[in-house]
Amino acid sequence: MIDRVLIVGLGSAGHRHLKIARDLIPNADIRVYRHQTSSEIPKLANGLFIDIQEAINFSPHLAVISSPAPFHISIAQALVEKGTHLLVEKPLSHSVSGVKHFLDFCKNTNTVLLVGYNLRFFESLQFFRKSIKEGVIGKVISFRCEVGQHLPSWRPDRNYRESVSAQKKLGGGCLLELSHELDYINWIFGEIEWVSGIVSNQSTLDIDVEDTAHVTLGLKSFEDGFQLIGVVNLDFIRQDTTRYCLAIGEKGTLRWDGMRGDVMLFEKSKKIWDLLLACQDEANKSYILEWKYLLNCIWEKKQNFNSGEDGLKVLEIIDAVRESSLNEKKIFLKK
Repeated sequence: MIDRVLIVGLGSAGHRHLKIARDLIPNADIRVYRHQTSSEIPKLANGLFIDIQEAINFSPHLAVISSPAPFHISIAQALVEKGTHLLVEKPLSHSVSGVKHFLDFCKNTNTVLLVGYNLRFFESLQFFRKSIKEGVIGKVISFRCEVGQHLPSWRPDRNYRESVSAQKKLGGGCLLELSHELDYINWIFGEIEWVSGIVSNQSTLDIDVEDTAHVTLGLKSFEDGFQLIGVVNLDFIRQDTTRYCLAIGEKGTLRWDGMRGDVMLFEKSKKIWDLLLACQDEANKSYILEWKYLLNCIWEKKQNFNSGEDGLKVLEIIDAVRESSLNEKKIFLKK
């Protein structure tokens, strides 16, 4: 039974997780930790902690870590030592430091750890992946991924300068904040072997982190020696909010539009785009599906398909991109 739940951090993600937890586990004792001094218990919560040690001593059966990334691992480690299962919002951390030790501890204690890359729970992206695996476009020979949104428009009710995304000390920057793409590339196309990237500030946004990243990725070669190469572009600057992935194959092109929830196919023989799938309200649904999947993993005592190891891979890719940009050369990931 999951009788005690802790939500660490009460930003937009924390509020979302609190509501889902209350809906799915209505009788649980759900408490919130936030660092702001306040005695007001949030709606839907049973209690509030403003001292992190008191929150840890609550010994929750399940905790959601939705605080800024630099604080994820230290809090998560302390909770795992109390026997807590975890949903850690993406990214798993702001750097690889200490992550491997933490993951080994989770493995040794049979802790269920799910990293919150919720795009994996989009029906449209799952369909896109399945279609590629089934050979709908034949052998994939290239891919293009792009995601971008003007940072001030993300949360128009607050000053973008004060957001996590805008601040290096809180784990901001487009590489960490928009790392969903790096996660699903690994998940869909295969393991990344090397990267070549340019990280920069292209805008006049008042931030101390990168607003743009252009990355070329080489995946591990197939048995025939062919290496799949693709590109991903991430940014905080474009006014037309965009998220899509193109898989270019020998028999056609498959396109996933994450904003519309569409998957479209351009077949070599037809010379037109056909709509294969259209989904609605996927963002909200994905978080609920993510929670249901997590709870099932805990109840059935099994590990999940969106693991801490996957989260670590993303951090290793980001480190390699930064190194590539700094040294102007291709960087191979450590095996």
